[in-house]
Amino acid sequence: MAATTTASNQSGSKRWTHFHSALQLAIQRAAHKWTYEDFGECFSLWCDEQPDGASVVFNTISRHMEKHIVENCEDLFAEYNLQHNIDILHAVVTEARTRKQQYILQQQQQAVKDVEVGKDVWRKDLHPRTAARARTVPLLEKEAGRLRATLEEMENQNINLQSQIQKNVKERKETDDKTTELLDILDEVYEKWSKLPLDEIEMWTVQTVEASGPPRPP
Repeated sequence: MAATTTASNQSGSKRWTHFHSALQLAIQRAAHKWTYEDFGECFSLWCDEQPDGASVVFNTISRHMEKHIVENCEDLFAEYNLQHNIDILHAVVTEARTRKQQYILQQQQQAVKDVEVGKDVWRKDLHPRTAARARTVPLLEKEAGRLRATLEEMENQNINLQSQIQKNVKERKETDDKTTELLDILDEVYEKWSKLPLDEIEMWTVQTVEASGPPRPP
């Protein structure tokens, strides 16, 4: 799992790498939010009598929770092809920024050429920057509007995807909580059963059967 995650980060975009790193940090904090002190309050007698064993079990549970959350997230990422979608979003934003810079540069170069060939009529009170701005701003605003519409569409898709992921994570968490609750009940029942004096119960049962014996004939 660790090797897969590392390879995924190396092959993904910068936006995906930042997202995945932040998620890993959040998972680690969530998995270790339950401290050993909290664990000791739930199992105080066991922690007092067998502190080494209790510490090992606590660390095992924390690692298991972290691994379980990571695996669930990776399954969701694979199911919804999340890395690919985030990489596409990153590519769209990067391309839009690059095209905007190229467009501005082209307009500036074209304005210089127009002045050189005499297409623009020069006036004493007209600043060159003002003339260039008057030609380029409307085109840039039109392109900016198109890019904003594209980005808005991508953001809406990203919001829908995020909502679906959060819903799935919540459902899995509820399932895990129910499973943990059942396991705790089973552990409690087993602990109580193991404390019963089975030898005495068995002896009492045998004595009761022997005492009752077969019915005497009239």
